[in-house]
Amino acid sequence: MEKNEISLMRISSKALCMLAFALTLLFVMFPVSAGDFSSQQLIPLGKTTGIKLFSEGTMIVGFEEIAQGSASPAQKAGLECGDVILSVNGKEVESNGSLTSIMSELEDGRAEVVYERSGEQKSCTVSAVYDKERERWMMGAWVRDSMAGIGTITYVDPETGRFGALGHGICDVDTGGLMPFEEGGLMPSSVIGVKKGTQGTPGELTGAFDTASDQGTVQGNSSGGIFGTLSDESLYSGEEALPLMKKSEIVPGKAQILANVEGESQKAYDIEIVRVYPENDSSMRDMMIQVTDKELLEKTGGIVQGMSGSPIIQNGKLAGAVTHVLINDPCRGYGISIERMLAQDNFQ
Repeated sequence: MEKNEISLMRISSKALCMLAFALTLLFVMFPVSAGDFSSQQLIPLGKTTGIKLFSEGTMIVGFEEIAQGSASPAQKAGLECGDVILSVNGKEVESNGSLTSIMSELEDGRAEVVYERSGEQKSCTVSAVYDKERERWMMGAWVRDSMAGIGTITYVDPETGRFGALGHGICDVDTGGLMPFEEGGLMPSSVIGVKKGTQGTPGELTGAFDTASDQGTVQGNSSGGIFGTLSDESLYSGEEALPLMKKSEIVPGKAQILANVEGESQKAYDIEIVRVYPENDSSMRDMMIQVTDKELLEKTGGIVQGMSGSPIIQNGKLAGAVTHVLINDPCRGYGISIERMLAQDNFQ
């Protein structure tokens, strides 16, 4: 069975830049009312999973000078990093390979490009340059069509299998923007190593995932996490569902996180919620947490890359998820409330 070893997803705003990246539950697909919210129960999972995303078209992540000292043909035509190329000369671009094939068939270097930018389709004409060494026309753009990695599932609805993970979106490592994708899936994973975090240097989990098996589908990627549906009920069968904690109920004090830092199983570790941010905080941070558990500190040094999405539990309720680590203090990090995370799933 084929397995790939990679570093687990980064706990940073740039994190989850998959394949070089790293990987992403939800009960409803729209913001819930206070009445509905208080009656919900979700399973806090805290298990890692492999994630694969395939974009619709191929995304520009950088540019290459074709002639020394001049902008690339793609830049001259107005294309930018983050643009997703959908077609060239009327032919659909499904992958990096199909784009290369289409470019090789050009007769005069003229390429009518249809692309997507910020959800809007646009078009431009690229005057490609012929590369004699490569024997094909070049538009001077670096592109990416997929990403894969590992991340932590935050919660699952035991009735529907709906899940949410990471607590933050998957961003492209080169552009920094949310990774646009057409389809995505989850794969079985296992944590096989830990690099401890130190002041100024974040640690990381190292894991492997099985590309031959599926655990579910990914349907959405937002600033509050990735969302979809689990098909493998064995991931959460027998696990206890907990009531949900409103943002207004979270208080400084003792809490726990469920984290998967070894093998395929999760464990509860003690933390302290040291600060709760105001309701009107425009960032996706709702609380600051500090790891106090001696066992976890010994294993990881605190919060490490790959732990984003680990559920936070306080007073018997699911309060939120770990999202980021403080680089200069790996014992501390930020968390998103479960209320805000649920409101980010609008993809069903």
